[in-house]
Amino acid sequence: LEHDADEITHQILPRLHATFVTPIDPEDLHAITTAMDDVLDSIEDSSFRLAAYRIDPIPAGMIEFAEIIHATCMRLQVAIQKLRAGKALQEECIEINRLENMADDLVRRLVTNLFESGMDAISVMKRKEIYEFLELAIDRCEDVADVLQTVSVKNS
Repeated sequence: LEHDADEITHQILPRLHATFVTPIDPEDLHAITTAMDDVLDSIEDSSFRLAAYRIDPIPAGMIEFAEIIHATCMRLQVAIQKLRAGKALQEECIEINRLENMADDLVRRLVTNLFESGMDAISVMKRKEIYEFLELAIDRCEDVADVLQTVSVKNS
């Protein structure tokens, strides 16, 4: 999916330069596109590490992160639909911020628990890195929401 998203990004950017009239400023479309691609890159980075480090079974904390990422992406989808329809999207952006704060709390709790777990150092390092990449994916979702909110204000 990440490679598909890269391909779409590579198709969008030249089209922006070739299109005279766009529904919103080309630089805003570029910012949205690249911010969304960053989300997928972070998710892929997390998934790669999960597989490469042979994390099995998947810890409950990673599942919690996946649920937050999913909820955040669903809110992004609604925000983008609202932007396209010219509707206010502040409610979605506020919820995305709340979810990002939940992810911050979750990573702090999970990392603290790792160091108190008595787990071997290599396992701690692997899990800590994955938790941080999962949290980064949610940070990237918030970055998309920030761009969407800026574009919404600019075009209202």
